[in-house]
Amino acid sequence: MALSISAVVLLAIIVVLMVRKSGLKAGHAVVCVLLGFYLASSSIAPTISELTTNVAGMIGGIKF
Repeated sequence: MALSISAVVLLAIIVVLMVRKSGLKAGHAVVCVLLGFYLASSSIAPTISELTTNVAGMIGGIKF
């Protein structure tokens, strides 16, 4: 649960920075958000969630 909240905050910050600095239009950001909502309710949502969890685990397992 904490990971998903952190990911949401991180992605929101990235979108805000892209809107302000990179020229991403607000309309494009809204389309991306809507795509996320539709993906979350689709049959591919568990696969995306598992992939995200596995990638986060791999990143967390890197020893420096």
